[in-house]
Amino acid sequence: MSAIVAIVTLNLLFLSGREKTVDASAQLLGHTLISHYFSFTCSMALLSMPKIGSWKLEDLVKDPTGKEFQDFLESITTKVGQLESRRGELNNSISAVEFENFLHSIEEISEKVSIASGYAHLSYAADTSSNERAALEIRMATFGSDIANRLLFFDLWFKKELDEENAQRLIESLSPVYREHLKHLRLLAKYTLTEPEERIINTLEVTGTGALIKIYDRLTSGFEFVLKLKRGRKSITKTFNNVEKLLTLTRSIKTGEREAAYKSLLEVYKKNSGVLGEIYQNRVIEWRDECLNMRGFKSPISVTNTQNNLDDTTVDTLLGVCKRNSTVFQEYFKQKAKMLGVKKLQRYHLYAPLTIKASHQKRFTYGEAVDTVLQTFEDFDPKFRELAEKIFNEQHIDSEIRKSKLGGAFCSSISPKITPYVLLNFDGKSRDVSTIAHEFGHAIHSMTASDKPLTVWHAPLPLAETASVFAEMLLNDKLSERLTRVERRILLAQQIDDLYATIMRQAYFTLFEIDAHRVVAERNATIDMLSELYLNNLKEQFGDSVNVTEDFQWEWLYIPHFYHTPFYCYAYSFGNLLVVSLYQQYKSEGKSFIPKYLNILSAGGSQKPEYLLKESGIDISKDEFWQQGFDLVADKIQELKKMN
Repeated sequence: MSAIVAIVTLNLLFLSGREKTVDASAQLLGHTLISHYFSFTCSMALLSMPKIGSWKLEDLVKDPTGKEFQDFLESITTKVGQLESRRGELNNSISAVEFENFLHSIEEISEKVSIASGYAHLSYAADTSSNERAALEIRMATFGSDIANRLLFFDLWFKKELDEENAQRLIESLSPVYREHLKHLRLLAKYTLTEPEERIINTLEVTGTGALIKIYDRLTSGFEFVLKLKRGRKSITKTFNNVEKLLTLTRSIKTGEREAAYKSLLEVYKKNSGVLGEIYQNRVIEWRDECLNMRGFKSPISVTNTQNNLDDTTVDTLLGVCKRNSTVFQEYFKQKAKMLGVKKLQRYHLYAPLTIKASHQKRFTYGEAVDTVLQTFEDFDPKFRELAEKIFNEQHIDSEIRKSKLGGAFCSSISPKITPYVLLNFDGKSRDVSTIAHEFGHAIHSMTASDKPLTVWHAPLPLAETASVFAEMLLNDKLSERLTRVERRILLAQQIDDLYATIMRQAYFTLFEIDAHRVVAERNATIDMLSELYLNNLKEQFGDSVNVTEDFQWEWLYIPHFYHTPFYCYAYSFGNLLVVSLYQQYKSEGKSFIPKYLNILSAGGSQKPEYLLKESGIDISKDEFWQQGFDLVADKIQELKKMN
């Protein structure tokens, strides 16, 4: 993948499939927790209460069919042509000034392409049923691919043609903020193909894998889910056209609703397993053909590791520690079964609320949810609230649930100069409070690093969750300040649920992907074989602590990360274990920790993760670092036992 293609790729952090049980904390505690909070903050009213609605995309593009937008695209093409005419200047004797000029020109082009393609994607995400929006997204993807192809010459020259001595001369001549990025590009040279080959790959990305993933998104966004419930002698049927609405019931206080919701979800994905599975098989085959057979990466996951500027050994260490600690969560699920009064926990009820009355299931206004998050941010650091408020003030948030709107939630950071956009599906449930905190954490991360140039602005994937999960932890602490013993017990159980969902579940997703890529390549695995592989994956991670029914073998088809970004999921495990460590530092150091934390966020992608974290005393290459996170989980489980 060329540098410019990487630059213009949107930073979309989907949560679908993550089963964000941290969002369930407020739901579990319901009215009790939030009323505690509001009783102490009622005097802190918002100057202008935000309203639920759709985002304003005019800051990006006013009219995609108008002359102004066409002129904008033509200005990109003109700038590219000017650079192409200077191709002969690229040689070993190029001056530092000329080299820097090339780099900044490419950043300018990349930013404009990101704005155009970003608008197209956000517009499509708001309504995946629109043929006009779908056509625009395809058009902008094709346009971006063409621009990337025309500028490949600079990327390939720097990686492969420029000699080492002059490469170092040019790297040292630039601002230090670029140095790690450029050194990383030089290391990628051995995985880079010839210019004609790279052009072909970029072109086929739009109509090949990119098209398949778009079909996956459009198909799954249009699914209808039929929920079947038994109430006495009556059979009740409900139809959901938005998966987020359905999934709220997987955390219902009613056993029947939880089971029916999962069965409805899994039945639809089973019914569509043929086409969804075939899309995945082709995704895996394309990944291997390009990345291993053509580029020479040693394994499928090495591709993601290298793109993240992480050593394979670091990721191997992380996954190995996670696998060895599966018994920690198995012990918890056995304990939770006792708390729920059942012999053994069923997978349908993994996130079942503990004892809580139906009357506590309070619905919240959008304004209440936003106010809770903003006050939490302000208490940590006023700058956090100030940055978050920009999202509302500029109407860069789409919060309502609509038919054909993309499910889940994400933050899209398009340019350092533009406030990020956030997509939510706000349903008035308490868990949506944490969803807002999580996505705004992503946005704050981007805005904190906005002084960095576009090339090194985005944080690498392993650090992408650093602000989002930290924000959720801040929120949990805020909500639990004035809790009774019973309430603290409920919250503690929920926090352990979340640690499972964001650490162990994600690690086992990654372990499944490793196996899936292997069996597709070596055994031409069928969809049924992949589903059996996934079911065995579930049985291994749960051991004898949870009963997993056969229908969960289709769950993997519901995880969009497998399609969008192979091996993305270990970033959640990485990020959450990292944040546990950082948050412990914050609790012990207090306000003096904040500058250190802001330094990590503001670095963006300008430093190699291992080096950046070592500055804060964290060595992610060692088992001991990752193990301390699981030791904390084990301590929480013991604390919970004592509270029963």
